[in-house]
Amino acid sequence: MRADAYEYFAPPFAALAHRGGFSPDAPPEVENSLRGFAAAVALGFGYLETDVHTTADGVLVAFHDDRLDRVTDAAGAIADLPWSEVARARIGGSEPIPRFVDLLDALPGARFNVDLKHPSAVEPLADLLGRRDGERVCVSSFTTASVRRFRALTGGRIATGASPKEVAGFAVPGLRRVWPLAGQAFQMPTHEPRTGVPLLTRGFLAAAHARGARVHVWTINDRPEMERLLDLGVDGIVSDDLLTLKDVLIDRGLWEGDR
Repeated sequence: MRADAYEYFAPPFAALAHRGGFSPDAPPEVENSLRGFAAAVALGFGYLETDVHTTADGVLVAFHDDRLDRVTDAAGAIADLPWSEVARARIGGSEPIPRFVDLLDALPGARFNVDLKHPSAVEPLADLLGRRDGERVCVSSFTTASVRRFRALTGGRIATGASPKEVAGFAVPGLRRVWPLAGQAFQMPTHEPRTGVPLLTRGFLAAAHARGARVHVWTINDRPEMERLLDLGVDGIVSDDLLTLKDVLIDRGLWEGDR
C-alpha cells in the first residue's frame, strides 16, 4: 500500500531524532536512552529513530550496537547476555538500556522508526507490534531478508522502509518502472556509503513520490545540507543535531511540534 494509507505517515514532514538526538538535556554520551528520547519529545520531536536487538533470553531492547562496550559501563554481545545482565549496564555511566516496549509505554505520543539490527529481533518485534502500537512504527533493516521476513509476518499491516539493496535497485533509472516496491519509505543516505555514488536525485524523488512512497534521508547534521534537501523535496530528515533541524524547519514553516 501507499504511504498515505498508514497513520505513521500522517504528518506532512518527518523530523526524526537519531537515537534520540543530542540536545541540552541529552548529551551524546546518553544516546539511545529513555532520557535522550524523552528530551527529544520535550523539544517537540514526534519521530524517534532507534535500533533493536534481542538478549539471549529473547528480550527486545532499544540499542544501536550489537555490543555494550562502546557506550556503556559493561561489555559483551547483547545476543549472548540475559536481560538481567543487560539491564544492569548504564549508557554513559548513568542511563539504563530501555526495552523497546518501555519506550512505547513512556512516550505514547511518539512515532518510531525502528531498524532491525539482528534477525533474532524480527519475530519479537512483529509479535509486539501485532498486539499494540503498530500504527506508530515504521520498521526497516540493513538486511533485506530481515525486513522481508517482517513484512511476511505482519502482512503489510505495519509500515516498512526499504533496505539498502532495495534503495540501490530503485536508484537505477532504467529499473525504477519495474522495480518491486514492497515498503512505504526510502530511508537512505544521499550517497552510497562505500562508493560515494549519488543515490538521492530529483529523478529518484519524483519516481518515489509517483509510487506513493516517502523519502527520509539520514543522518544530516549540517544546516546547508538540510536546506538543500528541503529544496530538493525530501519528506523527512534524520538528525543528531535537534536544535539545528528544529530551527531550519521552523524557518521553513515545516515544524509540527511545540516551539
